Amino acid sequence: QVQLVESGGGLVQSGGSLTLSCAASGFTFNTAGMSWYRQVAGKERELVASVAANARTTHYADSVKGRFTVSRDNLRNTIYLQMNDLKPEDTAVYYCNPLRVWPGTPFGFWGQGTQVTVSA
Repeated sequence: QVQLVESGGGLVQSGGSLTLSCAASGFTFNTAGMSWYRQVAGKERELVASVAANARTTHYADSVKGRFTVSRDNLRNTIYLQMNDLKPEDTAVYYCNPLRVWPGTPFGFWGQGTQVTVSA
C-alpha cells in the first residue's frame, strides 16, 4: 500500500532554514507528480509546493515563492522541501502526497507529517 514518511521538521528561529524529506513507496513514484502541503490545527490543509514527475516543472504557493524549493530524487523515491527565511506563519505540520491532478489535487494518502515550528 501507499506509504509516505515525512521527516526533517523541528524548531527553528525566524529567518532560519530547514529541509524536509518525504520517502514514498507503494506506487510508481517516478511517474507521479508530488506535492507538499501544510496544516495548522483548526485550519484547512493548504498546498505549499508541487514537483512534476520529471522534476522539471514546479509550482509554489504565493506565500512561499522565493523562499522554498521543492525537488525530488527518483532513484531514492524521495521528495524534498528546502525552506529558507522561515517565518512564524510557516509553523504547521507538513505532509507530502502524490498528485491526482496538477498542480495541487492530492490522492489523499496522508502520512504522519512532520512538525515545523518557527519562533519569532
